This record gives sequence, structure tokens and C-alpha cells, in this order.
Amino acid sequence: MWVLDESIIKVERKVVKMISATPQDVLKMLRQLPPRERLKVIYQALPEIEQSLSENVRAYKSLRGLWKDLLTPVSEKDIDDARREMWKDFPREDIV
Repeated sequence: MWVLDESIIKVERKVVKMISATPQDVLKMLRQLPPRERLKVIYQALPEIEQSLSENVRAYKSLRGLWKDLLTPVSEKDIDDARREMWKDFPREDIV
């Protein structure tokens, strides 16, 4: 049979409250600590935060080969023709 100490119950209640604490609550409690203790908390929390941020980074899918499944392939001649058509009036004479 387990006998729970009253101090353990109090600690567990504080932990539950900390989990549901807002960022403002955490900052308020952090400001109550001496500067050296604040640094210790930040020093311990920073690697965990960095790790969780690096895990959440999504790898972007490459756009290379995006048009490979088109029914009509685009040839170099098609690209050259499109460029020639685009640049045929450049520089325009009416703009000085």
C-alpha cells in the first residue's frame, strides 16, 4: 500500500499548474528568480526548444521536374521562340 506524503501532492499540483501556465505566467515566475537562476533555467530550456524547432521544420519538395508529366514536352526551340517574342519590342522607341 502506497502512502502519499502531503508535500508530494503539493509538488504535483504545481507541476500541473505549470503545464497549463501562460507565457506571461512563466515570465512572471522567471522574473522572481535571481539573475543566476534565470540563466540556469534558460540554459536548460534552450537546447530543448532548439530541438523541437528543428524537428518541426518541413522539408520543401523540389520543383525540379515539375512539368515532366506534361503531355507536350517543351523544347529548346519553343523556349527560344517565346524569348524572341517577348523581347522583340525591347527597347521601345516611344519610351525615352
